[in-house]
Amino acid sequence: MDWSNVTAEDLIEALREVDWSSPPRPISEFFSRFTVPRSYSKWSSRIKCNLYYYRTNYYIMVMFILGLGFLRRPLAIVAAALTALTIAFLNDSFAGTFSEKVTRTVRQFSPHLAAKMRPPLTPVIRGRPSAKRAIYICGRPRWVFVLIFASASFFLWVVSCGLLTVLLAFAMGLLATLLHASFRTPNLKARLNTFREEFRAVWRNYSDL
Repeated sequence: MDWSNVTAEDLIEALREVDWSSPPRPISEFFSRFTVPRSYSKWSSRIKCNLYYYRTNYYIMVMFILGLGFLRRPLAIVAAALTALTIAFLNDSFAGTFSEKVTRTVRQFSPHLAAKMRPPLTPVIRGRPSAKRAIYICGRPRWVFVLIFASASFFLWVVSCGLLTVLLAFAMGLLATLLHASFRTPNLKARLNTFREEFRAVWRNYSDL
């Protein structure tokens, strides 16, 4: 895959739709080989490839740095967890998996309530959905959960007086991610994984026809 032709919007869309439930890459691979990119185009392609391939590692690393900044602030730790959950809800795969697991748990205690938590059916015209499938969490639109968790996390940030600390910790996490993605040399496994993800995406598109 030629990552130089991938725009930032394409990368964000891919990260939003890709499956984030896969385990992180091994530490030995994550810190394996580092080189300086030879040109701006090489650097840009390397960042996009590494952000996509090591997405789970970067997410855990940023959350770990945030957690270190709030060891003495319990409310801030809860706020960081809610913020992480809010960001995770923006991913289609995580939102669907979370909704499915919660609904399955509720079904064991109240089947009637679990039935209300099912997402509405999308109308189908000539074998195809009439509109792009919206994401629902526990029977409600995704934006409802994002808004609730984002508001709760912001309130806890203000109460814990840790807003400045989280901004500093978050900036450090982003800087660490940028440095690693810039100097980590993409290996053959990363390229093969990209081709595999592309094949799965094309296969899903064919299966929807």
